[in-house]
Amino acid sequence: MEHITFLVAVVIITALAFDFTNGFHDTANAMATSIATGALKPKVAVTIAAVLNFAGAFLSVKVASTISGGIVNEKAGIQPSIIFAALVGAILWNLLTWLRGLPSSSSHALYGGLIGATVVGTGMSGVNFGTVLSKIVIPAVASPIVAGLAAWGATKLAYLVTRRTDEKATDKSFRKGQMFSASLISLAHGTNDAQKTMGIITLTLVSAGALHKGATPPVWVIATAGAAIALGTYMGGWRIIRNMGSGLADIRPPQGLASESASATVILTSSAMGYGLSTTQVCSGGIMGAGLGGRNPRLNWAMARRMVYTWGLTLPAAAVVSGLAAVIVDQGTWGVVLVGAALVIGSGAMYLVSRRQPVHADNVNDVTSVSATAPVETVEVAPASPATTPTAASTTVAA
Repeated sequence: MEHITFLVAVVIITALAFDFTNGFHDTANAMATSIATGALKPKVAVTIAAVLNFAGAFLSVKVASTISGGIVNEKAGIQPSIIFAALVGAILWNLLTWLRGLPSSSSHALYGGLIGATVVGTGMSGVNFGTVLSKIVIPAVASPIVAGLAAWGATKLAYLVTRRTDEKATDKSFRKGQMFSASLISLAHGTNDAQKTMGIITLTLVSAGALHKGATPPVWVIATAGAAIALGTYMGGWRIIRNMGSGLADIRPPQGLASESASATVILTSSAMGYGLSTTQVCSGGIMGAGLGGRNPRLNWAMARRMVYTWGLTLPAAAVVSGLAAVIVDQGTWGVVLVGAALVIGSGAMYLVSRRQPVHADNVNDVTSVSATAPVETVEVAPASPATTPTAASTTVAA
C-alpha cells in the first residue's frame, strides 16, 4: 500500500464519484419503461436496480480489462494525474446531460475523457485506437440498431400472440414479466458499467506501481465500484427516467417487456465479449424499436434527434474538457487543486440549478400525453401534482 499516494487516493475517490454519477444517470436504462407502464413503483424499481447492479459487478471483469489494458497503452507512461483529468471531464458531462434530462452515455463520457487526457499527457501513442474502433466505436453504432430491431420484432410477436386476448389481462401479465426483464437489465448493467470504474481504478494502481501491468481488478476494487454504482442507482436519475420512459415513445406493457428483454440480451452478450458499449444507447434503441413496433406506432422524433446528437457529442466533448484539464494538472500540485475545485464548483452549480424544478419519485410520471395523431415535434412540461394519475404513454422534457 506504500504506492497509494495522496494523488492516487484522490483519483480513486474521483473514480468512485464518477461511478456514483454513472449509477443515477443510467438508472433509467433498466427501470424507465417499468416505471412508465406501472409495472414497478418508482422507489421499488430503483431499489431492485441498485441491488442487482451491485451483484452484476462481480460476474465478469472482461470490460474492466478493456479499460485498464485495452484503450490505453500502459507502457506509454500514464500518470494518475492524467486519469484524474479524464474523470473530471466525464463527471461534468454526466451531470450536464442529467440536468438536461438527456440519456447520454456515461461510458462514452469516460472513454472520451480518458482518450482526451491521454493524448494531451502522453501523445497519440498512448491510445490504442484499434481497440477504440473495434470495442467502442463499432459497438456504439451497431448496438442500438440491433437492440431496436430485436425490440421491434419482439413487440410485433407479442401483439400477434395476444391479439385475441383481453387487453387488461394481457397488460397485467406483461407487467409481471417486466419485473423480471427490468431486473435482468439491472444485472446486465452491473456486469458492464460497474466494470468501467474498476478498469479506471486498476489503471491508476498500475500507473502508480501498486499493480503489475495486465493485472485484473482486486476484490476490494470490484466491491467498492459495485457499491458506488449501486448507491447512485438507488438515488434515481428521475429526470432521465421521465424522458426515457415517457418522453421518447408510447410504451405499453407488451412493448416494455420486449424492449427490456432485447436490451438485456445485447448488453449481456457484449459484456461476455468484453465490449464496453453504452447501455444507455442500447436501452434507448430498444425503446424506440418497441415504440415503432406497437399497434399505434408513435415516436417523439424531436427527442430522438436530441438524443442522437448528444450521443455523437459525448465522446469528443468529454475528450476536449478532459484534455484541457490535463493541460492544467500537468502544471503540478496547484493545477490538480484548480481542476479539483472546478469539478466541485461545477457539480455544485448544476445541482443547485436542478433544485429549481425538481423531478423525483412522486412526480416522475406527471407528464402530458403524446399526441395520438402524429409524431411529436414539440413538448411541454405539465404542472407537477402529487394527485396526477401516472399514464402508460406520455411525453415531456425534464426540467
